[in-house]
Amino acid sequence: MVDTTNFQADALRARIDAYDWGTISQQIDREGWCILPDLFEILECDLISRLYGPTDAFRSHVRMARHGFGRGEYRYFSYPLPSLIGSVRTALYPRLVPIANDWYERIGNAVRFPKSHADFLERCHAAGQTKPTPLLLEYRQGDYNCLHQDLYGDHVFPLQVAVLLSEPGADFTGGEFVLTEQRPRMQSRAAVVPLGKGDGVLFAVNARPQQGAKGDYRVTMRHGVSAIRSGLRHTLGLIFHDAA
Repeated sequence: MVDTTNFQADALRARIDAYDWGTISQQIDREGWCILPDLFEILECDLISRLYGPTDAFRSHVRMARHGFGRGEYRYFSYPLPSLIGSVRTALYPRLVPIANDWYERIGNAVRFPKSHADFLERCHAAGQTKPTPLLLEYRQGDYNCLHQDLYGDHVFPLQVAVLLSEPGADFTGGEFVLTEQRPRMQSRAAVVPLGKGDGVLFAVNARPQQGAKGDYRVTMRHGVSAIRSGLRHTLGLIFHDAA
């Protein structure tokens, strides 16, 4: 197993704190997604990518074609998470809570999220959602991921992050991150998110509010990955709720 304990946790938190969270809140409120540039350094991307394989770092292995999810495969991490992955999830969560609580208020959901990720995980675990959900995905030529949502149980945090760990054009071609937005009584809208190695994309897990002429209405988001034309693509998925 590759050791990820030598990364600089303080530097990671500093990168997260340096983002313009006001602008991020505005963009994700408007579009349902936002890029977090250079969330991981190149070395950190490579450390995580090298974890992929049949080791005790992971609790399960999913081959997408067996379940009709697409083509490719992914592995869910076990607890305790590698320090880099646990730290980024813990550091991002408090920045996302104000957005999440505002969204739930606007769509009429009475649930509110606690300030710390540890407290939210306690809520998940008390409800039987005890399995860690961060995952590492691997795509090769011809692989793709169908449009989907990462829900896993009754307790769902409405935002998640995917981090591209490979270099587009060098490590792989194709494999664009795709989001769709289903709006009431309207045709769906698609977005292709331009990511570089180390960039994260913050996006809505499921429903989010959209400001309309007569107030807020709900839109439903799904995400996926287009077909890989060549090479090897690794992605880290950061989901903030645990699974049943």
